[in-house]
Amino acid sequence: MKMTPLITSAVMHFGEMGSRWGFNRTVGQILALIVLNEEPISAQEISDALNISRGNTSMGLKELQSWRLVKQHLVPGERKEFFIPAGDIWTLANRVFEERRKREIDPTMSLLRDLLLDAPANEKEANAQHKLNEIHDLLESITAWSQELQNLGPEKLNTLMKLGSGVGRMLELKDKLLPGKNSVN
Repeated sequence: MKMTPLITSAVMHFGEMGSRWGFNRTVGQILALIVLNEEPISAQEISDALNISRGNTSMGLKELQSWRLVKQHLVPGERKEFFIPAGDIWTLANRVFEERRKREIDPTMSLLRDLLLDAPANEKEANAQHKLNEIHDLLESITAWSQELQNLGPEKLNTLMKLGSGVGRMLELKDKLLPGKNSVN
């Protein structure tokens, strides 16, 4: 499989971004190649296009399957394994958010809950617990908010994003019209 310059550029960039999304460079490149390909793509074609070993390709595909970002696709008359994205771009983005929450936020929330259950041994620990409680509450709010956004669906979320700063201006107007009813700043 020969990649065009545009596809090569995108695939290389996805590789660089992969580490920020929670997986390595090669896995990011494999994902981009599968997403940008119009047809199902075989593991061998992925290996050849990215100039990586079949073993590395296989491990990358397994990781992407564990993230539920790609799935196997049967091509009639072919014995090779082919792969396609496991949904549209919206679905894939939601799955990345979901997996990152499971791998990063959930363990942090669990630790924070455990630490907050312990009785503080002194004033220093009591102050630390107060700050940890603030972190816990913030993460809990962000998690609930992001879940609500994910549940909106792409059309409603797009509308919400187009509202942009208008929402902020409405909240400022509310604060001016209803002094003393301000939210926490």
